[in-house]
Parts: sequence; C-alpha cells; structure tokens
Amino acid sequence: MNRTTTPTFTLRPFRESDAQSIVKYANNPKIAANLTDGFPNPYGLNDAKKFLTMAIQTESYTIFAIDINGEACGSIGIFVQSDIHRKSAECGYWLAEPYWGKGIIPEAIKQIVDYGFRTFDIVRIYARPFSFNKESQRVLEKAGFTLEATLKKACFKNGEFCDELIYSIVR
Repeated sequence: MNRTTTPTFTLRPFRESDAQSIVKYANNPKIAANLTDGFPNPYGLNDAKKFLTMAIQTESYTIFAIDINGEACGSIGIFVQSDIHRKSAECGYWLAEPYWGKGIIPEAIKQIVDYGFRTFDIVRIYARPFSFNKESQRVLEKAGFTLEATLKKACFKNGEFCDELIYSIVR
C-alpha cells in the first residue's frame, strides 16, 4: 500500500509580506463558496491588505497563516466568544486548492485546538460548516470533532438556503 504523507506546514502569525500569496490562493470561487459572504470573491490585493491589518493587529494571536514552503497558503483561527458563550471558541479555516486532500487541514485543526485549550480559558471549540461542504465535515471528524446539531435553512449562500452544521470538541 502506498501511503502519502502530509506535506510539511507550520502555523505562524501573518505578516504584511503575505499579501501576494493570500491573493494568489484566496482568489478562488471554490474557497469563497464554502465561507461566509465576508470572504470576498473575487479576492484582490486590497482585500488581502484589509485582512492582514486585522490579523496582525489582533491583541493575542488568534489568526494564523498556514505556511507551506514559505508561503501563506491558507488561514486558521480561533475566536473566543463573549458573554454567556465566553468559555467557547469558534474555529475557522481555509486552504489553497492545490493542497486540498493532503491531510493538512485536519492536522492544522488539531494544532489550533491544542493551542486554544492551552492559551484561553475555554472548554469547547466549535466549527460551523455548510451542509453541502462534505470535505470540511470529514476534516473536522478526522480532527476529533463530533456533530452536535443541524440548523435547518440557517444560511442563505449563493442565492439558496442551506443547513448549517455545528461540530465541536470539548476539553
């Protein structure tokens, strides 16, 4: 049996010099189709600069570049919630299409979960993929998340209603 290994990647803080690689990889309608409408399509240099300003100015590191061969080829973040949800954090991510299906995102999720539980006073991390995004559901399950809920017609994406799924992992 021929087994492939996960390509080497690191999670690191974003830097201003990442703008070009973000545009190179984020300007993809297949990526935007699986994210909220806050992720623009097309994705241009001004979008990357706006994102980097936000990611770099975040007080504590919560948004990381997925670095492969010195390029920011994606992003993963953990976002601690507030008020009655303050012991929970949301995880969000995207990865450049050339690296899909290579085991990177499940490993990146495991790393961000470990970082989140070590760094923040939280007990639960969750992610909210669309019901049509089977690949994201699989990577969450590979990373140890379990499906908690299906919110029927909770999202309106690309002119259609879709269900939102809630996956979580608890410390």
